[in-house]
Amino acid sequence: MLARRGAAALARRGPRARRLSNFHPLAQHVDRPDNKVETPFDFTPENHIRAEHILGKYPANYRASGIIPLLDLAQRQHGGWLPVAAMDKVAALVGVAPMRVYEVATFYTMFNREPVGKYFIQLCGTTPCMVCGSEAIKKAIEDHLGIQEGETTKDGLFTLREVECLGACANAPMVQMNDDYYECLTPKSVVELLEACKRGEKHEMGRWGSLPMNGQVSCEGPRGKTSLGNGPPAPYAMREDLKGEVDPASVKAHMGY
Repeated sequence: MLARRGAAALARRGPRARRLSNFHPLAQHVDRPDNKVETPFDFTPENHIRAEHILGKYPANYRASGIIPLLDLAQRQHGGWLPVAAMDKVAALVGVAPMRVYEVATFYTMFNREPVGKYFIQLCGTTPCMVCGSEAIKKAIEDHLGIQEGETTKDGLFTLREVECLGACANAPMVQMNDDYYECLTPKSVVELLEACKRGEKHEMGRWGSLPMNGQVSCEGPRGKTSLGNGPPAPYAMREDLKGEVDPASVKAHMGY
């Protein structure tokens, strides 16, 4: 019924709306042999324990608060994507109508409703990454893997999708591959990363969970650490050349401290 209503609405809105409906794989559900309401899905015994632990964090009348972490658990179990049967299972666990879960799964781009590759590459194309060369990174990935944005390689290893800001602007351009960030990329280093994945080699992550691919540490600039090399000055110390120009008491009063 929902599918018929959606089709009728698109027909009324004209051809442009129908084109937009296919812009992203989250736009609508299409039955596949491995993705139907009747397709069985259940959590593994280990994940059932995890699911109960997740739900135990919320009061009994707020079990719906566990929808997002339970969807994430189901997606990880199912190879990186959510079949409709998995969403129905989550709905049953938290005690809500399936539509409430569909709404969450189709709103957040962290959830995939179509199969993705073993290595799911999310390429940031927002302004800081763009001006630092994300288009060249995208071309290098597409040329090396023989796919276009939004496609998966025939061997099922890689899926490429361009996304909005992933919050690593200081180390642009970057990609998120599965759970890890790879930053400060060049066309050469991203191809080396892809080849390492093909060989089954995993790059070690840095102390903060991401890996600048140019050898730098975290967000340090190309010259390394250039300030506070000897630690901060003593508490409340003020430079002699600033004394008399700043009245800390007036600043505090102005700020309402």
